[in-house]
Amino acid sequence: MKYKQRKKALILLADGTIFHGKSIGKEGSAFGEVCFNTGTTGYQEIFTDPSYYGQLMVTTNAHIGNYGTKADEVESDAVKIAGLICKNFSFNYSRPAADASLEAFFDTHNTLAIADVDTRALVSYIRDNGAMNAVITTEVDNLEELKKQLAEFPSMKGLELASKVSTQEPYFVGDENATYKVAALDIGIKKNILRNLAKRDVYIKVFPYNSKYEELEAFNPDGYFLSNGPGDPEPLEDAINLAKEIIANNKPLFGICLGHQIIALANGISTYKMHNGHRGINHPVKNLVTGKGEITSQNHGFAINREQTEANTNVEITHVHLNDHTVAGIKIKDKNCFSVQYHPEASPGPNDSLYLFDQFIENIKK
Repeated sequence: MKYKQRKKALILLADGTIFHGKSIGKEGSAFGEVCFNTGTTGYQEIFTDPSYYGQLMVTTNAHIGNYGTKADEVESDAVKIAGLICKNFSFNYSRPAADASLEAFFDTHNTLAIADVDTRALVSYIRDNGAMNAVITTEVDNLEELKKQLAEFPSMKGLELASKVSTQEPYFVGDENATYKVAALDIGIKKNILRNLAKRDVYIKVFPYNSKYEELEAFNPDGYFLSNGPGDPEPLEDAINLAKEIIANNKPLFGICLGHQIIALANGISTYKMHNGHRGINHPVKNLVTGKGEITSQNHGFAINREQTEANTNVEITHVHLNDHTVAGIKIKDKNCFSVQYHPEASPGPNDSLYLFDQFIENIKK
């Protein structure tokens, strides 16, 4: 049986703490920042989300892989997590619509995963001590060397990762005869964002992370979009300057997640690394404009400074996270610009926030 062939594995955290498990199949070591996601479904979308680039993902749901994988349920062209840590890994799957097992999917993408980990204890540890670098490994007899390598592994704070996941060349999505044209900056864009724009009669041209305003403007778009993505937003000077020019010209602008942080930085609002971030499909947000609550899908380890946002007379806070009162959405006063810290495209996740795409189209119409 496959279970008998699985090797011992472990997670070594940067502070020296060790958690034990078993390998899924692939052997070796994978380094990254360890974080956790509380979603009960949507693991394939999570694993292929560019915003998770370079992170070791702990899934809090007890069973991973039980409904297999499907070719079109991806947010990018490859697995973006550095590795998976889970409790129970399902080698078999029961969904008729699935194409392959999660094991085969990881084999295809050369992804290291370990299971039989006490994920409740690990997540509790991260919640108390914060997200930190770690290594998952089957090289359990090589700990001293792994500790040295882990000590030299770069921190997520100050790390620019958009260039690792962005397109190298511009490309188009949607019907070229659509009513509206949108120029999208790819700093880690998810496919479902593009699908949601395209289904709203939008033709999108997607640009590399370091594109200049003149390049986007040459497309003669009706609106501009700044995508989600991984890493620290502060090193993304090209994107910040791009946002400043779009706002200065009062063009319709919508930002999601990393794009939201870029818009804040373009308005003099700083960002900071959170203790352990927001990652899951069950985060409560209040819309301060309508008074309504939303259950949202979130994935971010950085946030914008609330005190600076409140002090900025050009910026209005439109959404707040109800668990910790962090800023979940803003709009720029007297400008055609708004952004949110969460994911309205919501796949996986709830659909409470899909109206934001409609709001963007309404802003374009104006």
